[in-house]
Amino acid sequence: MPVPIDTHREEAAVMPGGERNGGALTTGGAGGDAPALPRATLLLKRHFTGENLPQVRAQVEDTAAAAGLGGVRLGEFTLAVSEIAANAVEHAGGQGRLELRLLPHELECRITDDGPGFTPAIPELLPGLTGTCPGRGLWLAHLVTDRLTVTTDSTGAGAEVTLAMRLG
Repeated sequence: MPVPIDTHREEAAVMPGGERNGGALTTGGAGGDAPALPRATLLLKRHFTGENLPQVRAQVEDTAAAAGLGGVRLGEFTLAVSEIAANAVEHAGGQGRLELRLLPHELECRITDDGPGFTPAIPELLPGLTGTCPGRGLWLAHLVTDRLTVTTDSTGAGAEVTLAMRLG
């Protein structure tokens, strides 16, 4: 039986209702009504297609390593990002956007596309063994990352997948 993925946009967005401020993410107005979100630094922002996906994968790996992710965790993060980006290329019109951010205790990647959207669910078993789900990318990304959220536009136009790995 599939396990539903959190589909609340507010939880998936890095800065719900927030503002950009020199690379730092904050919420609330001048009166400080809302607490500040964790500070985040944008490390990489790329548009990708099937043609440049290998270069984007290499950039993600190099940037994640420079941010402090290493060893098996670096490989798992790179694999997860690669799988989600490949899904965007295959199922969402051949392109997408990637943003890699450094948060205080984790590395986060947000991948967005303008495809038809989908109903996010992660199967309990390895996809393909039950015959109900042919792909393995989302399942694998969920398995190896510390946090994975999926949101789809209510009109069915586009999806956003956010995945993260703890640092340290």
